[in-house]
Amino acid sequence: MIAYVNGIIENIEEGLAVVDVGGVGINVFISGSTMDRMPGIGEAVKFYTYTSVKEDSFTLYGFLSRDELALFKMLISVNGIGPKGGLSILSVMTPDDLRFAIMAGDAGTISKAPGVGKKTAERITLELRDKIKVTEESFSGSGAVALDDLGDDAASARDEAVAALVALGYNSGDAMKAVRKVLKSSDGSAVDTEALLRLALKEF
Repeated sequence: MIAYVNGIIENIEEGLAVVDVGGVGINVFISGSTMDRMPGIGEAVKFYTYTSVKEDSFTLYGFLSRDELALFKMLISVNGIGPKGGLSILSVMTPDDLRFAIMAGDAGTISKAPGVGKKTAERITLELRDKIKVTEESFSGSGAVALDDLGDDAASARDEAVAALVALGYNSGDAMKAVRKVLKSSDGSAVDTEALLRLALKEF
C-alpha cells in the first residue's frame, strides 16, 4: 500500500520511529538492527515499508533497504511468523546471516531470536530454502560464481558440506563463506561433498 516513507526523524523509541512527512508524524515500527543504524533525530531517513491492515489497526513496518523488506515479507509468509516475529529475527540477524542459516538448515541460530521457537525456526528453513538466493555478489560484488547457479551435483555437495560444518559447531554464516570460497577457487566446478568439506575446513 505504502511503498516507502521519506522524511525527517522526529523521535526514536524502542522498536519505533516517528517520521515527519510534510508536517505529519508517521509511526514506523522497526527492528533492533535498523534502530542501531538509524541517522539521528532531525536527520532525513527513507524507510521501505510493509503495510499491515487489520480491522482495528493500520501499521507500518520500515526497513532501510529493499533487501531487508523482501526478507521480512518472506518471513511473515511462514505460518506462525507474524510481523513482530519477523522484526525479532531481523533484530538479531543480518540479512546475509539469515540467508546462510536458512540455506544451511540452521534452525538453532534462528531460534535465538526472542519469541521464535525451535519448531518455528525449522519451519522457516524448510519453507524458505528454495526461495533464498545466495550469490557471490552478496559478499564481494565481484560478479564471480553465483552459488545458486551451480549444477545439481555441486549444489547438493555445497548444501551437504555447509550442513556438516554447522553440525560440527561452526556458525552457519562462516560455514557458507568457507564453502563458497572453495567453490570460487574451483570456478564452480563440481566437487564431491567429502572433498568440499575437507577443503572448507582448511579455511577456518
